[in-house]
Amino acid sequence: MRGEFVDVRGVRLYYYAAGTRGAGEPIVLVHGFPGSSHLWHRVVPLLPAGHRAVVLDLLGAGRSDPANSPADLTAVAHVERLHAFFDELGIAAACVVGHGAGGAVAQALALTAPARVSRLVLVSSVAFDGRPAFRLATWLSGAPGTGALGAAPLAFLVRAAALDGYRGRTDGRRSLHLYLRPFTGRGRVASLAAQLRALNDSSVPACAARLGELRCPTAIVWGARDPILPVALAERLRAAIQGASLHVIADGRHYVPEEEPEEVARAVRAVLARKSDGRE
Repeated sequence: MRGEFVDVRGVRLYYYAAGTRGAGEPIVLVHGFPGSSHLWHRVVPLLPAGHRAVVLDLLGAGRSDPANSPADLTAVAHVERLHAFFDELGIAAACVVGHGAGGAVAQALALTAPARVSRLVLVSSVAFDGRPAFRLATWLSGAPGTGALGAAPLAFLVRAAALDGYRGRTDGRRSLHLYLRPFTGRGRVASLAAQLRALNDSSVPACAARLGELRCPTAIVWGARDPILPVALAERLRAAIQGASLHVIADGRHYVPEEEPEEVARAVRAVLARKSDGRE
């Protein structure tokens, strides 16, 4: 497994790749907020052989360049960079796996460029009118004087809300420290505020109205006890996407790629085994 940077549309994105190039389709894994490529570290070793797994840090997260404008962090903006990212890595089409806000990015990519998404896996995904439960932090991010406060109060509120998405609090604190570290340095409040404001992404409802157009094999994976994005969204996604399968993890919360990696990898393996028309 190796990590490196790639220049895409004037910004630098970090990614790592695992597995080997083979007859199988590549698998591209997309995190949400406040995650990074670390979200998938327990899933990647469980993915089937013969597939190249590509895991990236979206703009503004992890080791990728920071972003100070919410307009650069919408699903549509991420999709534009993903096109160029795929081209740079020589990926014509991939099984795209998205978590949280990364699920909204995956939906937008599948709808605007269906030839690039051979299969789709949505894990605890933003969809419809659902928004991650960071309301107080999002409000504070747009309040006057936020810059004078610094990033620490925003990061504290995000951490407090996100921690409830973990069953294991110790591991959750460790991961959230890693996810939020890029936002807590000097002068980074604008980057964190931009991430929070981008959660009110108007392109998500627009995508929701078109979900019936999707024809790629699709799997939906959710924690039954998710406090960040309720499992009712999973049921709505299954109803909206033709032929979509739904797997609800009985004791799962929001960060199932970290806490239930076997279940997520099983869903990816199952969708890879389906024919292009969605049949087994």
